[in-house]
Amino acid sequence: MIKEERIKTGIYGLDELIEGGFIKGSAILVSGFAGTGKTIFCCQFIWEGLKNGERCMFITFEETPEDIKKDAMRFGWNFERYIKENKLIIRHRPPLSSDDLFFFEDEIRRKKIARIAFDSLSVLSMACSNAFEARKELFKIITSLKESGATTLLTAETSNPEINSISRFGVEEFIVDGVITLHSLGMSGGSYRSLRIVKMRRTNHNHDIFPMEITENGIVVKY
Repeated sequence: MIKEERIKTGIYGLDELIEGGFIKGSAILVSGFAGTGKTIFCCQFIWEGLKNGERCMFITFEETPEDIKKDAMRFGWNFERYIKENKLIIRHRPPLSSDDLFFFEDEIRRKKIARIAFDSLSVLSMACSNAFEARKELFKIITSLKESGATTLLTAETSNPEINSISRFGVEEFIVDGVITLHSLGMSGGSYRSLRIVKMRRTNHNHDIFPMEITENGIVVKY
C-alpha cells in the first residue's frame, strides 16, 4: 500500500483522527452554521503552515485582510510578520464584485503557494445570478484549487444549524476530498461545540461526533 504524504492541520487533536493530517494537495471543506469557528479553523490551519516554512495564501470574501489579521492575533498568531517576509498573502474580494472569480489562479502557481484558506464559498456565491450558476462556478473554483497542487481549506456556511446539514448548494461536498462539519448548540445557558469528520478520501477516519473547544490557543478537538 502506498503511503500518502500528509500535512499537519494545526488543529489540536484532529490529526490523530485522520492518520496524521490532510493528504498533501487535497481540498477540504469545513462547513458550519454562523459562529461555529470556521474562520478560526482557517487561521489555525494557515498558522501551522507558516510555522513550518510553507508559503500560504488566505483568500477572503467577507472579512477584510485587517480583520483576518486581528482574528489571528487574538490567539497570538502574528500574520503581519509573515506578510512582511512574503510568506503569507491575504487577498480580499468583495462578494458582489464584478472582478474575475479566478483572480487567484496565476498568483498561486507563480508564488508556489503550498497552503490555501478560502473563506467562504457561500459568500462568493452571492456574485452569481441563480443557484445553477452558483453550482457551476463553485465546481470550477474548487477544481481549479485542487489542480494547483496546494492543500486547500474551504469554508461553507450551512443554511441551518442541524447536525446533518453540510452545505448551502449541495454540490461542494461532492467535489472536495474531505468534509468536516462544525457545530455549536446552546445547552443550560452555555454552548456545546463539536466536530464531525463526514468524509476524508483515502483516510481511515472516525465517524463519531467529537467535543470541540475554542481556547486561548485556538481550536482543540477532544477524542
